[in-house]
Amino acid sequence: MDERWTRADAAPWPARVLALAVALLVTGPALAPGFVLLRDMVFVPRQDLDADALGLGGSLPRAVPVDAVMAVLTAVVPGDLLQKLVLVAVVFFAVLGAARAVPPGPDGRRGAAGLVAGLVYGWSPYVAERLLIGHWTLLVAYAALPWVLRQSLRLRAGVPGALPRLLLAVAPAALSPTGSVLAAGLVLATVGRARMAIALGGVLLLSSPWIVAGAVHPAAGLSDPAGVAAFAARAEGWGGTLLTVLGGGGIWNAATVPGSRASVLVPVLTALLIGVAAVGWAARAARSGPARGLLLLGGAGVLLACAGTVPGASDLLEAAVRTVPGAGLLRDGQKWVAWELLPLAIGTGLGAGRLAEVIGSRGGGRIARAALAIVLALIPVVALPDLVWGVGGRLQAVDYPADWQRVRDALSGQEGDVLVLPFGAYRAFDWNEDRPQLDPASRWLPRPTVTDDELVVGGRPVAGEDERARTVAAAAGDPAELARLGVGWVLVERGTPGRPVPAAVTRLPVVVDGPDLRLHWVPGAAPSPAPSLLRSTAVGGTHALALGVCVVAVLWITAATSTVTGRRLPLRKRVPR
Repeated sequence: MDERWTRADAAPWPARVLALAVALLVTGPALAPGFVLLRDMVFVPRQDLDADALGLGGSLPRAVPVDAVMAVLTAVVPGDLLQKLVLVAVVFFAVLGAARAVPPGPDGRRGAAGLVAGLVYGWSPYVAERLLIGHWTLLVAYAALPWVLRQSLRLRAGVPGALPRLLLAVAPAALSPTGSVLAAGLVLATVGRARMAIALGGVLLLSSPWIVAGAVHPAAGLSDPAGVAAFAARAEGWGGTLLTVLGGGGIWNAATVPGSRASVLVPVLTALLIGVAAVGWAARAARSGPARGLLLLGGAGVLLACAGTVPGASDLLEAAVRTVPGAGLLRDGQKWVAWELLPLAIGTGLGAGRLAEVIGSRGGGRIARAALAIVLALIPVVALPDLVWGVGGRLQAVDYPADWQRVRDALSGQEGDVLVLPFGAYRAFDWNEDRPQLDPASRWLPRPTVTDDELVVGGRPVAGEDERARTVAAAAGDPAELARLGVGWVLVERGTPGRPVPAAVTRLPVVVDGPDLRLHWVPGAAPSPAPSLLRSTAVGGTHALALGVCVVAVLWITAATSTVTGRRLPLRKRVPR
């Protein structure tokens, strides 16, 4: 793997057209008017830049800095349009990035090898399952990885301007803690020793908002070790957990697994892709440093993905989550298989090229090589046919009821936190066809909300980290105690399962009473607890630092581009007649 791998494609449009077609096929239903509200995927028309968005709330900063970024973006772009742009861009750049990660041939074209790699990476169970669970920020990082690899190799080769481009490629991944770690691991594996310090230093600066917010959080960044077993990878079909993970599947939530994953053909097709990738890596560049690093990183991703299912390894993970700040990132192990899917896609592209060469050397013509490319490109589609059209139509857009805007308007300019009832992290609203979704109140409302951060997975509870949420929940039936705790409002969300609303709450003054929401006022509420000056300064400073890194990178690239003197065409001499 050298600079040649990162050269521009002499014929870039086939990969671009494929990427756009796949993006539209996958996200089609989500492009209808409204919002896709499915599990953790919650977008709102306008999000506020408040303490929770910055990571100064009670829960661990899992949505830092993405919530702050969304608050800035939705001030300019409506939330529903922004969601559609994000979903299309995720699939588009995942396919195109993987296609460009394959080295070009002697003619400067990536051809069929690039198209095969793009489909293996973009049309994968990982994309389908993470869409259905709503982990869109993780998919943003997944789509960024091929571009991070490209710039990491360019920096390793000493290409001018590669560092600022690497930082901008990492920036989308750094919107979430997991994405930051995925990008950092890829840079560590491929950038080389000479430039490792400066590259990882840049990644660290971009990741500083969530690192510092977690470090100064009252919970000290510790999580419930019960999550290791609850979020362990699962087998899909008769191939077992390992083969499932190698193919990009195995998410812990069975409800987010496409039906086609139960097909008896899936393990066979997965093994076939792995075999083609092995041929590709054995034939080309497997002995180079970046290639070895990329393959080792893929192996590490598989080990982390399966660790929660292996006795001994799961015990070590539980101990780490219990005692090491930030180790809760390791609980959902299957997400780390993203590290393996990139070398799988590149290797499959390389294997497609190698097999085409073998066919050509044995007298096979262009038709035979084209048929081989079509067969290999169709393997991901045949293995996962229900990824098409919103994973079988499950990414349906809906509109928020008008009550949500009414409540937002009523709370605008007011004081006091909002307790949201029924107390629970997830909802199943009748206006969203009872689809499970994360409670949107924390993002919709202009005041800090108190919601449950405990999860129930397979009947087993996984404790949250917000101590104040538990304290407020225990006082839900005592308005006087709620007021003392700084709760000035109680929002009752109708049309969703949950525990009954305490009778004392129903007797509070009603400010908004609609068919979907009822907002109560809690008289005499004390001021809401505010984070310490040290915590606010540290967290706010790191957000400014990460933004500054991105701005400097853009200015660096712009300045370098503007100082390149364009080549002038030689003037034609006029020959006298």
